Order: sequence, then C-alpha cells, then structure tokens
Amino acid sequence: MIISHQHRFIFAAIPKTGTHAVRQALREHMSPEDLEQVGLFVNKRFPFAELARIAHGHLTLQQVRPFIGEETFSGYFKFAFVRNPFDRFVSYCAFMARKNGAFDRNPQEVMHHLLKVRPMHHVLFQSQHGFITGESGELLTDQVGRVEDMQTSYDAICQRIGIPSRALEQVNSSRRGSYRDYYDQPLIDGVRELYRRDFELFGYNF
Repeated sequence: MIISHQHRFIFAAIPKTGTHAVRQALREHMSPEDLEQVGLFVNKRFPFAELARIAHGHLTLQQVRPFIGEETFSGYFKFAFVRNPFDRFVSYCAFMARKNGAFDRNPQEVMHHLLKVRPMHHVLFQSQHGFITGESGELLTDQVGRVEDMQTSYDAICQRIGIPSRALEQVNSSRRGSYRDYYDQPLIDGVRELYRRDFELFGYNF
C-alpha cells in the first residue's frame, strides 16, 4: 500500500494484480512525507506499529482507515487494480508450487488440491473485494483499474491524481499462455463459487 500526502492518494495493492509494476512507477513521484508498506523487492513499513508488524504490503483499506483518520481517508483518491479471478487463481497456484516444479508437471493437480484445501489465511489466496470494500460490502475505492487493460487504467489514474504517466514495466511476471488452458469444468465451478463476490462486483467471467 502507498499513501501519498503530497498527491493525496491511497493505492491499495491487491496481491497478484501487477502491484510491483505500479509501485515502481508511483515511487518516482513520492516525497519524503509519503508512506509505503511493502515486503518484496523493497522492505518498507508504515509508522503504525500494528500495521508495521504485518509482514507484507497487501493491507486492506479497512485496516489502514483508523490510522490515518476519517478526513484523510475520505478526502484522498483511493484506487486499486483487479484481475480476472480465473487468471489470478492460475497465477497463485503456479507461484505456490514454483519451488518443486509441481505446477509445471501437473498444473490441474495443484489447482484441484489448493481449491480443496482453501488456504484462506494466505494473503495471496484471499478474494480481491476484501481489500477494497467496507463493512457493508460497498466499494471504498474511487477507481478500479484492470490488469487486462493495465496501461490504459494506469494512465487514467495518473491523470486523475495529477502525475505524469509512463510505460509500466513487467515486474515479477511470467508467461503461461491463456488461463483457460488450465481449467476443467470442476475447476471452473469451484473458482467461480470461491470468488463469487469478485465476479459479481468486477464483472468478470470465464
């Protein structure tokens, strides 16, 4: 997450949505009073002990809201990026099985296993809507960009917050082809059920 007091924005970094590339570009416009929490590639923490103890930067808007005050939270432009849950689930499974090569050998076996055990405690596995919605399920963001149209989304966000845009670099990315190639019908049904609210809120389908 990035909180920019200079440009009055909050970037909620949803896992597996290209957040490293966005962070890298936004850092070029950060001032000393701006805040960032992140734990991969760069190690930074917010000046709030409770949040700093969390070992990653994928904080929810609800988590940070009490620490910055309602006036700041309401007045700052809040944005995030989302991704088709079917594609995101493939990315998660490949990431979790990267060390032993299990995903490369049999991706569907890995996907079926993770869908069965459902490690909801793992931040990368959690639904996207939970990072940017309030207690009643309402969106707290002013704008939601899409990974599928990331550069255009980022350009529009930069225009809104008043900073120059630039081409986003590919950071921590991989090439796997179409996510559709990894699915059978039980996986389609299972992922659709697991991330039902993400599909409803962001309008994705298979």
